[in-house]
Amino acid sequence: MVTMSEFGRTVAENGTGGTDHGYANCLLVLGGDTRGGKVYGDWPGLEREQLFEGRDLKMTTDFRDVFSEVVSKHLRAEALERVFPGHAPDARRYRGVMG
Repeated sequence: MVTMSEFGRTVAENGTGGTDHGYANCLLVLGGDTRGGKVYGDWPGLEREQLFEGRDLKMTTDFRDVFSEVVSKHLRAEALERVFPGHAPDARRYRGVMG
């Protein structure tokens, strides 16, 4: 199972004490064929110069790369460019979430 949300939050509060829609978020991959028990990804940091546009957590992994890994390794799909039009899947960008 793969679950994700595009509903991220900004790192800092806005002028009214809330957080606006942010740029990056997390996704979860669960199931028998996954290599669980760890976080896969790169931590970009929370210092202002490390943030996207000085306010958002920087995205370090394209969700389509994770989905491509799952679809190719678990579902055995070969024509990933048909599954993800406009994206060039590349196994070198896989995170190793599948066993």
